[in-house]
Formats: sequence, C-alpha cells, structure tokens
Amino acid sequence: MKKNIKVLFIWKIEDQLKKHLINSLKKLKEVNLVFPGSFSAQNLLKESRDADVIIGWRPANELLLNSPKLKLFINPGTGIKHHISNFRELKKAGKNILLINGHGHAYSTAQHAVAMLLALMNRLVPHHNWMQNGIWRTSDNKDIFSASVPLRNRKIGLLGYGAINQYVHRFLSGFENEFYVLKRDWEKQKENYPTEITTFRISELHKFLKATDILIIAVPHTSKTEGLIGARELKLLGKNSLLVNIARGTIIKEKDLYNALKKKEIGGAAIDVWYNYKPGKDKSGKEYPYSYPFHKLKNVLLSPHRAASPFDDLSRWDEVIENITRLAKGRKEFLNVVDINEEY
Repeated sequence: MKKNIKVLFIWKIEDQLKKHLINSLKKLKEVNLVFPGSFSAQNLLKESRDADVIIGWRPANELLLNSPKLKLFINPGTGIKHHISNFRELKKAGKNILLINGHGHAYSTAQHAVAMLLALMNRLVPHHNWMQNGIWRTSDNKDIFSASVPLRNRKIGLLGYGAINQYVHRFLSGFENEFYVLKRDWEKQKENYPTEITTFRISELHKFLKATDILIIAVPHTSKTEGLIGARELKLLGKNSLLVNIARGTIIKEKDLYNALKKKEIGGAAIDVWYNYKPGKDKSGKEYPYSYPFHKLKNVLLSPHRAASPFDDLSRWDEVIENITRLAKGRKEFLNVVDINEEY
C-alpha cells in the first residue's frame, strides 16, 4: 500500500462535496486531501510540487510540468479534448502522467437524452406552450407538428457506445425497437447488451445511418469525430428520421443540420450541445449559442447543455473516489484512462 497520497483540488469546491469526499476517503489514512486557501498560480505551483493526484478542469501546462510526483490528473467531466495537446507535450517531455476522464454524469445525461427524445416525439413543448397561452387542442394537426410520433418498431441507432449510450440502450430496451450500434473498437467491448443489437464499425457509417431512423449521438469529441455528420450523412437518415445530440455540437456541421431541419430532410432533432458558448446579445438582449435561427424551427427541441444536471449529485464523484482508492492501495489499473493517441 502506497503512503502519503496527496490529492490536490485546483478549484474552490462547495462544502457539501468537500464533506462527501472527506467522509468517503477517511478510512484511507494515507490519503491527504488538499483544498487550497488560495488558487493563485503561485500557490497552486507550490502545492502541486508533491501532489500525487490533481483534480480539476483546466490546469496550466506549467502546473503539470512542475509536479514531479504526479501520477494521475483527473478531469471530473467528460470533455477532455482541450487536454490532449498538453498531455502529448508532457509525454514528449518524459512525463508519465495518466489523464483520467470523468463519466460520473453518464446516467443523468442518458436520462436527459431519452427525455428529449420522448418530448420531441410526443410534441410536449408545443402543446405545453399552447395550453399556457389558453389554446385548447386535443386533436392532431400534422401541419403544425402537433401529432405524436410512435416509438414502436423504430430503428434506433446509437452512435458511440460508451457509458452514456449504454445507459440509453438500457432505458429504451423496454420499447419494441431494433438497436443498431456503431463504435470504433469492438474488440474492447465486454458489456452484456440489454437487447439484441446489430453492430457497425466506423468504416460502415453510411450503411449504419441508412439503416437508422432514430439517431442518438454520444461519441467523444476528437479530431476524428468533429464534423463527422454533414449534409450527406443527414440525407441518409431520411425524412422520417429523428436525431438526438448529447455529445458535442461540432460532431454535426452546423449549417448542414440547420438546412436539413429547415428543408425537412430529417424529421426533427433534439439538441443539448451547441456551437458558441459565449454568444453575444442581439438587439433584443437575447443570446443564442448558434449562427443559424434554430429557435424558429418547429421540428426541433432546444436544451441549453444541461444533460448532466443535477450538477450537485454527489454520486457522480464515485469514480473519482474509486481511482484515488486504487492509487492508495498500490493498484496500477484505473477507471477511464484516456488514450492520448485516440483522444479519449
């Protein structure tokens, strides 16, 4: 068992989470959790010199380079693309620091994906808005997208099969659907599936899309997945298709997605991830995280990148606690280690 494991948190965390971490790791007397009083660059550099684990989102490269004892850097959230170039530099410099991705919010994100899909298919938002405005409508009017879309017998395509889409698959397994799954590497897949699936590789993307009429995107954001879905790919889905994106906005080319929805080349989309996370205000003081007026389309459901809510759910830290525990016990295998070459 390794002694004197220093775990450094490089942002100010809430008292509730701090207490949870302390209580969860209190039996490991060799683990020292450090919550700095100051987050100045100078103080973090001082604290990091003898740190075995650093936890945070966007560390300065200098911080990592000057942490000679560092074994693990844990990113608490899923997005790690911004770390890749730094960790490639660290590897070239001879630094053997493992980058670990956080999947603690996978359940919540999968729940949100399914909720968006069902809300889109049952037209819940427009009916809510009509009732809120005093419009009582119980019948269907397909011209204004008021009719529900049956889920039964639809062919659901899961683009990516990490923790999120594995939960999505489980949640939707009680419906009467066929499931198609595309992922890059099937050799490493060890999980049991809640239903029968048809498998596809990345080289079969177009075949996969053509077979699918509900596409749920949950792939990691890498240089290989950015812009993966464009005009041609959207047309392959067809006019009756639906799309849910809970990965990153730029997996789908923005202009192509807008045009496909506007021209009804696809039936509809539910979107939680966008293209501009620092939007300027328009003349009315409104902020839209995109360049095309998605909010004016009737066949789209908009969500402001909140699939990981509730953000204060303490169970999302279970994997972080487990990885610290493994290090303290001298284990060499950790959860969700990022392959720097593959970028996830």
